[in-house]
Amino acid sequence: MAQINETVLEIDLKAIKHNFDFFRSRISDTTKFLAVVKAFGYGSDAVEVAKYLEELKADYFAVAYVSEGIALREAGIKTPILVLHAQKASLEKLIEYELEPSLYSPYILKAFLEVVQDRELKDYPVHIKFNTGLNRLGFWENDVDYIIDKIKDIPQLKVSSVFSHLAASEDVNEKDFSQTQISNFKKIAAEFTEKIGYRPMMHQLNTSGIINYPEAQFDMVRCGIGLYGFGNDPEIDPLLKPVASLKTVISQIHMIEPGESVGYNRAYKAEHYAKTATLPVGHADGIGRQYGNKKGYVSINGHRAPIIGNVCMDMLMVDITGIDCREGDEVVVFGNEPTAEEFAATAATISYELLTAVSQRVKRSFLR
Repeated sequence: MAQINETVLEIDLKAIKHNFDFFRSRISDTTKFLAVVKAFGYGSDAVEVAKYLEELKADYFAVAYVSEGIALREAGIKTPILVLHAQKASLEKLIEYELEPSLYSPYILKAFLEVVQDRELKDYPVHIKFNTGLNRLGFWENDVDYIIDKIKDIPQLKVSSVFSHLAASEDVNEKDFSQTQISNFKKIAAEFTEKIGYRPMMHQLNTSGIINYPEAQFDMVRCGIGLYGFGNDPEIDPLLKPVASLKTVISQIHMIEPGESVGYNRAYKAEHYAKTATLPVGHADGIGRQYGNKKGYVSINGHRAPIIGNVCMDMLMVDITGIDCREGDEVVVFGNEPTAEEFAATAATISYELLTAVSQRVKRSFLR
C-alpha cells in the first residue's frame, strides 16, 4: 500500500464485501438485505459505497433524509431507497426521485396523502413504521385502524413494508425487552396485514439484531454499522473488517524542554525532555477536543503516541518521545490499530459518532 502524504480517509471496499458477506451468511437466502448508507455512508462516501453494494446485490438502501437519497439517484443508483426520516418539506422531491418514504405519524401520513392525491400514481411504495419501545419515531399499536382507514382505498400508494426498530439489541441485559418488542411487532404486523388485505414485508432487525435475534429476521434486515466493520459485540468485531482508516502525516517535530508548554491554553506542560509531532488533522476534521490531553492516541510506526494538549481546529500534537519517526512519516489516527471503536472509547463515545464526524474536507481514497 502506497505511503500517504496528506490527511486522507481510506475506504477499503474489500472490507465492505467481507462484512456484507458475513452478515448475508447469517440470514436466510430468502431474506432481503437492506444496506444503510445514511450520514454520508457512516462518514465514508455514500455514493461510492452504494455503487459497490449495488454490485454486490444489496436489495435495498436506507438513508435518513431525502437529500441523501437524491445524491444516490443522481449518481445512478437504481436500487430501491427507503427514506427513514421523511419530512413534509421534501415529499415532492421524494416522489420526483422515486424514493420510498417511511410514514411514521399522522402528520407525515396526512402530508404525503396531500402530495399524492392529485398525481397520476399507482401503487407508489411506502413503508409504515411502528414504535415498539424505542420511542423515537413510529405509529402506536392502536393506530392500525387509523392508518387503514386513511390508505386502504388510495390507489396512488401501496405499503411495501411495515417495520420497527429495536432499542437495545446489542445489550444482553435487555434481552427480555427486545423479545417483547419483537413479539409486539409480530402482533402489530399480523393485524395490519389482515386489515390491509395483502402482505407487506416485515423488518425489525438492525446490525446487532441480526447477530442476536436471528429468529426475527422476517422478510428483510437492515444493516448499518456492521457493514462498516463494527458489530457492537466483542466476539463479532474480530470477525469483521474496519472499512475506514483515517491517516495523516507528521508535519513538524519539536524538541520540548521541561516546563515548556504545547498548544492552546498551555494545556500540556512537559515534566521532562520530550519530543512532539504536529499532525495536520483537528476538530474541523472530526477529531474533537475531547480526545486531547492524553485521552486519545494515534499509531506511528506501530507505536502509540498520545495526543497532548488541546486539539486545535486544523492540527493536533502528539508525544513521540522514544518513537523512531521523521517528518513526513505516516500516522494512523484510526483504522486497524487503533480501531475507530477503540479510539472513540478513549473519549467515552462510540464508533458511530467518530466515523460520521470525519469532515468532507478530508480526502477520500478508495482501495479496490
